[in-house]
Amino acid sequence: MSEKSSSSGSDEDVDPESGQPVEFGGVLSKWTNYIHGWQDRWVVLKNNTLSYYKSEDEREYGCRGSLCLSKAVMTPHEFDECRFDISVNDSVWYLRAEDPEHRLQWIESIELHKAESGYGSETSLRRHGSMLSLTSAASVLSATSTSSFKKGHSLREKLAEMETFRDILCRQVDTLQKYFDSCADAVSKDEFQRDRVEEDEDDFPTTTRPDGDYLHNNNGSKEKLFPPASPKGINGIDFKGEAITFKATTAGILSTLSHCIELMVKREDSWQKRLDKELEKRRRVEDAYKSALNELKKKSHYGGPDYEEGPNSLINEDEFFDAVEAALDRQDKIEEQVWSRLKSPHSHSSSLSSSVELVSASDDIHRFSTQVEEMVQNHMTYSLQDVGGDANWQLVIEEGEMKVYRREVEENGIVLDPLKATHAVKGVTGHEVCHYFWDTAVRMDWETELKVVENMLNICFVVFQRVWPASQRDVLYLSAIRKILATNENDPDTWLVCNFSVDHDNAPPTNRCVRAKINVAMICQTLVSPPEGDKEISRDNILCKITYVANVNPGGWAPASVLRAVAKREYPKFLKRFTSYVQEKTVGKPILF
Repeated sequence: MSEKSSSSGSDEDVDPESGQPVEFGGVLSKWTNYIHGWQDRWVVLKNNTLSYYKSEDEREYGCRGSLCLSKAVMTPHEFDECRFDISVNDSVWYLRAEDPEHRLQWIESIELHKAESGYGSETSLRRHGSMLSLTSAASVLSATSTSSFKKGHSLREKLAEMETFRDILCRQVDTLQKYFDSCADAVSKDEFQRDRVEEDEDDFPTTTRPDGDYLHNNNGSKEKLFPPASPKGINGIDFKGEAITFKATTAGILSTLSHCIELMVKREDSWQKRLDKELEKRRRVEDAYKSALNELKKKSHYGGPDYEEGPNSLINEDEFFDAVEAALDRQDKIEEQVWSRLKSPHSHSSSLSSSVELVSASDDIHRFSTQVEEMVQNHMTYSLQDVGGDANWQLVIEEGEMKVYRREVEENGIVLDPLKATHAVKGVTGHEVCHYFWDTAVRMDWETELKVVENMLNICFVVFQRVWPASQRDVLYLSAIRKILATNENDPDTWLVCNFSVDHDNAPPTNRCVRAKINVAMICQTLVSPPEGDKEISRDNILCKITYVANVNPGGWAPASVLRAVAKREYPKFLKRFTSYVQEKTVGKPILF
């Protein structure tokens, strides 16, 4: 996996004009899902947003996803030095860099963008200035309307009385205000008239007047007599009655207020009980919400890389087993349809006559010749031995003619249990069974992911379908077919196909798959029963005895119980389907011994 970045994540990568970090981009591996696993994506960090594209060339078509980093939480992985996770609420991106140095570079760049994005940073203060409005900081006070208390009949009546008392007091206030206004007007007029008389005396001095308009005081001065000024309506006000009314009104207000308080005190317990019930309901709803949110987060992250097979997997063995079993059940339905389609008379099948030429071609000397011969001899020596004695073979399945044995072997915590199955199939020969098992043109029908790496040596590469949470696995093997002639004329010849792991430059191991190691043999012998009379040998007279041996090192960290359960389930199922497929394909065709 390669990674290239358009800029580094240091503090120097800041635009001097805007004060913002410049764009940062490169290739990171992103966890897509448990089927496709890690995939290379072009990731861009710009304007406080992390976006990803399928590739750099597809940026013009738009991003496939983005995260705002303002509230993002970034977590470097505890064990994987190249991985870091970014989460916003329940959305999580699992990312892997090429090496720890590139991971550190990305982390520093993301932190720089986050630091320059909020209001607390220096650049954001320069950018936003004093644009905050005073009204945005003002709080709105909520008032409780008196209508909220008008639920009880007595309380409504008392409130109505309070409104009546208020009207009476308002009328009294208006009456007194009018009286005080009239008094003020009368005093103003009296002072005005006095000022005019004094001005007239200064301008026109007089001694006596016959009309007696002047009053001689004891000190010898004369003063003009004025009628007493009285405000209009003063004599019409009953001050005593108004005082009595005011006293009665205030007493009624105090009494009504006291009664209202008593009513509210009596209802306080009822309101408190209602409040307690509502608080309890709210607590239960909040607990349910938190529980649902945690469950949602658990489900959304359950398919993440932390739950897949590995030394630090968060999934326990029981959950691992249940998940694998459920995935195999779904996969089994699909495979059943594939095998049914292959057994139809219109499906592709290779010519059996070609296998003879291929057998002779496999005898050529090549770089794996010695290894092939050793494998063949070992299988002929040990694989055909009886399962009894000190071999510790355990019978695990018996279905009709098929028996499956297992010997439990573990090495460094990895299950290496050898499996051995014996079966007897009517109507086919050992040559035909081995041909269909060895010929890649046939295997590609039911192993759709098989690729031939080197045709001359029949070296094949297979990527197995992912069964989550187990890691995806692949295998690279050489397939050789041999005919072993019997040393005794009464014994049948033996056909053998041996598939064993090899290394090849065109299919090196990758970090996307766990490379499994295999040593598998299909050993077949044909038994012929004499036909009646002069009849020719037909398929009713032949029986193929099959010995299928599998030694597999799965690698990885899958639990032993899971590996044994999968092997016990899948190997017999494959053998039954394969032999049934060979029987269907050879119907009506010439017998090939």
